[in-house]
Amino acid sequence: MYVSNPNPGLGEEVTVFLRVPRASGVTKALLRVCVDGEQALLETSIDRQDEHEFWLKADLSMENPVVNYRWLLDGSPGGYQWFNGTGLHTRDVTDACDFRLTAYSPPPAWASGAVLYQIFPDRFAKSVDRPAPDWAIAEAWGNNVIGRGPETPYQYFGGDLDGITARLEHIASLGADTVYLTPIFPARSNHRYDASSFEQVDPLLGGDHALRRLSDALHGRGMRLLGDLTTNHCGDAHEWFKTAIADPHSVEAGFFLFTNHPDEYVCWFGHKSLPKFNHANPELRRRLYEGKDSVVARWLGPDGFDGWRIDVANMTGRHGTTDLNHMVSTTLRRTMAEADPEALLLAEHSHDASQDLQVDGWHGVMNYAGFTRPVWQWLKPAAPVPFEPGPFVSIPRLSGTDIVGSMRDFAAAVPWRATKHALNLVGSHDTFRISTMLGDPRLVTVAFGLLATMPGIPMLWAGDEIGQEGVNGEDGRRPFPWDNPDEWDHDRLATTRALFQTRNQSEALRDGGLRWLAIEDNAFTFLRESANETVLVHAARTDHSAINIPTRVVGAYLRGLAGTPDLHADAHDMITLPNEGPALAIWRCDTAATSHSS
Repeated sequence: MYVSNPNPGLGEEVTVFLRVPRASGVTKALLRVCVDGEQALLETSIDRQDEHEFWLKADLSMENPVVNYRWLLDGSPGGYQWFNGTGLHTRDVTDACDFRLTAYSPPPAWASGAVLYQIFPDRFAKSVDRPAPDWAIAEAWGNNVIGRGPETPYQYFGGDLDGITARLEHIASLGADTVYLTPIFPARSNHRYDASSFEQVDPLLGGDHALRRLSDALHGRGMRLLGDLTTNHCGDAHEWFKTAIADPHSVEAGFFLFTNHPDEYVCWFGHKSLPKFNHANPELRRRLYEGKDSVVARWLGPDGFDGWRIDVANMTGRHGTTDLNHMVSTTLRRTMAEADPEALLLAEHSHDASQDLQVDGWHGVMNYAGFTRPVWQWLKPAAPVPFEPGPFVSIPRLSGTDIVGSMRDFAAAVPWRATKHALNLVGSHDTFRISTMLGDPRLVTVAFGLLATMPGIPMLWAGDEIGQEGVNGEDGRRPFPWDNPDEWDHDRLATTRALFQTRNQSEALRDGGLRWLAIEDNAFTFLRESANETVLVHAARTDHSAINIPTRVVGAYLRGLAGTPDLHADAHDMITLPNEGPALAIWRCDTAATSHSS
């Protein structure tokens, strides 16, 4: 809506637009750009207008790979205000929240409309019974999981890849078109983040042929497959690490960060079973992710994966005074583009990823900071908040004003392209189950509704769609109860299908921009807009005061989607939104009546 070309090349000219309500009092604007480290104010002109608003435009040139800009407006009491990604400011602001255009190669086109379904292979579905390995605690499919304690990584339920292949109809019925698997390489744990090899698919999952069968079945349905790779570390049973331990002069010894060979080495969070890679070593890079013979390239393609999610990507290549993270991400992306130009590269990141997303690396990151935590903080029941040291910040209950502020801050700090391809989630294999956290099914529906309607790539964690429970990540990894449909929340399943099928059928929800309309403590309202469609979304965590929106903004008729009743304007040309909660409502606006379509 506001950029003539969202994927420009270096040196190309781009027209950017500013939409100005006449009621704002703004009459003029300049475009402030920063090129080659120097700022400039550019003239603007009117592109189109009507009685309610006018659109200004200005041209900028992509002289640098990343060009940031913001608008200088008149109209405030002092006739001086800046407009950037976080909104209006009557004071000077830093460049940190400027709008940004990037000339780097864009993510694959298919990713814009993707809906991911995350599967933890050991717990989703099994096709045959296999003997448990020597490291495992064998369990029957219906047994309870060990939610806490040293035995949690060793419970073995025996889910496999052919079991997933047999359940693709269920996945597709949810509106998901991409299956994301947690690691599938051999390891000595059920989570397999401690890989012992990258040369084959774990035989416990059915081996290489089972991966090929799953990939072929997905591609035959027009669906895709995303793999999970840890580039930060491997397991202490990995063949490279065993060689490194045995011979300090081996090539492989340089793959790791020994401080006193062979007993002392850098590892992930102090876990000796997870030795950290040394990315300064060129042979490690060549074997793992650089070039056509690397692990990353080998497993991409028609019979394998359509992209990778990189585990603990925020830590990869970083240790003390060494920071090779940018090099790792750009090399990964280059290797993947050469192996498969349509491959998607996503990264795990649990906090502020803005510095890692303004370069030619990750297409997007797991959006814990800009989506997940704000949604949790808004919807969670009020409770005492722990205040103690540890790796994770607590989750307080916050107001709608606060959480929308967080969402805007994190989105403003990165290019729109990164926000559009952020992996949004309300739960994963590393978190509590959303049904357990929120309790009230209506609040869970609000969470799922925001997942389906906010910008980004939504990810469904297998089992959430049937209301599975779990007080933490380990407890949430319960086997999917295929043979016990009485344990399913069928209302949750129907709602999930309706929400994500609605997303898939809506151009605005898949590709549109975001415009906030009303933000209160207990409710907020926003528009998703594309050239051909406008969708209004209203979320409430409890009953709230009435929100009235003029018909000049959304039209006189709102057609309900995903079970939402239709709405009509009153005699005063206002649309009054429902004020009950918890609730999530979605409408398609009467775009013929909205001014932006003129």
